Amino acid sequence: MIAEQIRELHSLMPEGTELVAVSKFHPTSSIREAYAAGQRIFGESRVQELCQKHEELADLNIEWHFIGHLQTNKVKYIVPYVNLIHAIDSPHLLSEVSRQSLRIGRRIDCLLQLHVAAEETKFGFTPDEAMDFLESGEWREMNGVRLAGIMCMATNTDDEERIRSDFHTARTLFDEARKRFFMDDEGFRHLSMGMSDDWPIAVSEGSTLVRIGTRIFGERNYATS
Repeated sequence: MIAEQIRELHSLMPEGTELVAVSKFHPTSSIREAYAAGQRIFGESRVQELCQKHEELADLNIEWHFIGHLQTNKVKYIVPYVNLIHAIDSPHLLSEVSRQSLRIGRRIDCLLQLHVAAEETKFGFTPDEAMDFLESGEWREMNGVRLAGIMCMATNTDDEERIRSDFHTARTLFDEARKRFFMDDEGFRHLSMGMSDDWPIAVSEGSTLVRIGTRIFGERNYATS
């Protein structure tokens, strides 16, 4: 089941779009099955769970992405090995990632989380806040991080036009930010958007990273071993 879904999704992804297998709340045995089918990027959203899985799967060459809300006091635990942090939702968090990364001699790729959805509970920069932050230039002094793009979640709705509008807003901001601030930086290249239910729309709007969990692993069983 897992292997079949991995192979099918890989076959459906257009060139330039990568699959992030969201493995949170799923056992390491499921990750090993996905890995055996060719999946290499896995996304986790809880620090303790990620640390445990990283240790248990140290024999695999996994590219770990942190995709959930990250508290500043937990940054230090994941910076030694995480490859990409998707959900940078404040300048303070980005600064802490930089500080902790420099402490161990790393530079970590990060995405600014954009708040485009209707729900007030979603974290992230509004489009205006994101552009103001980039305009400020303070991120240029954070030498332990590299801004690698934008992440967003669409409104939780069955209205496909609203979902498409959310993704289009993120794509527009991504293009504008790249044009204004990253013309000479090929590292600013990721647009992380789209999950199990809406990823085809996200891909049509230019997503380079889709975060899919349920379609691959089934419903969460809330186990981590």
